Amino acid sequence: MATSAGFGPILAMGLALSLALSAPARAEGENAETVVATVNGADITLGQMIALRSTLPAQYQQLEPDALYKGLLEQMIQQETLAQQYAGKMTKRDEIMLQNERRNYISSAELQGLVNGAVTDATIQAAYDAKYKDAAPATEYRASHILVATEQEANDLKAQIDGGADFAELAKTKSTDGSAASGGDLGWFKTGMMVKPFEDAVLTMKPGEVAGPVQTQFGYHLIKLVETRDAAPPALDEVREEIANEIQSKAIQDHVTALTEKATIVRTDGIDPKLLVDETILTK
Repeated sequence: MATSAGFGPILAMGLALSLALSAPARAEGENAETVVATVNGADITLGQMIALRSTLPAQYQQLEPDALYKGLLEQMIQQETLAQQYAGKMTKRDEIMLQNERRNYISSAELQGLVNGAVTDATIQAAYDAKYKDAAPATEYRASHILVATEQEANDLKAQIDGGADFAELAKTKSTDGSAASGGDLGWFKTGMMVKPFEDAVLTMKPGEVAGPVQTQFGYHLIKLVETRDAAPPALDEVREEIANEIQSKAIQDHVTALTEKATIVRTDGIDPKLLVDETILTK
């Protein structure tokens, strides 16, 4: 068994060498217009193959070109035979669908180029600095709670707490929430992480205070604010994707707004919106 472990690298090297030796040499002058096959006189080009590969799911794009080339070419040949067969059957609906597909692709290409220029390491860093560098620190809260089904139960428990009963012990025995085992401790959280009625109550409390009952969709809560602290701003890597999405959205919105304001647009009045669901119009 010990000796067989060494065969893997040797076999892998042999396979790689076999693929390298069998791979066709790149011809001089190949470009996007290089014809890789013809179907009834219609050309399929290298550029078309490359473009199709770029749209494949990631797992297929990771395949070695030697393993992918033949299958991809056969797919395109089959598609071309089908397209030629259907060419004489094209309907008005088909033409309209192709017009929409063309518009969608070209507009997406315009936006992709815009996004590639707008979202860079420099713009992400600048947006991060603007958002977090001089911003006042956010507050984090640590609270515990007791959750029960009825307001009467909550009032009874509140009276016990006001009379000196231990909040954590009551949470362990009376709360229906999963946090009961830890005495109702919810850990640290920021604004936006709790349901609104719960959060609204916490924001008015001082550490050590018990408030409630507070009704939410989960039931009735007694809330104890344990402590607060200033939260450190997130590291850039933690919010990089969020900031990139914000930059992208703003760049797209600004660009589309500018183009729309500049364009000459005439909207036809009097079109009945109900016609939108009448697909028979596509055949007229």
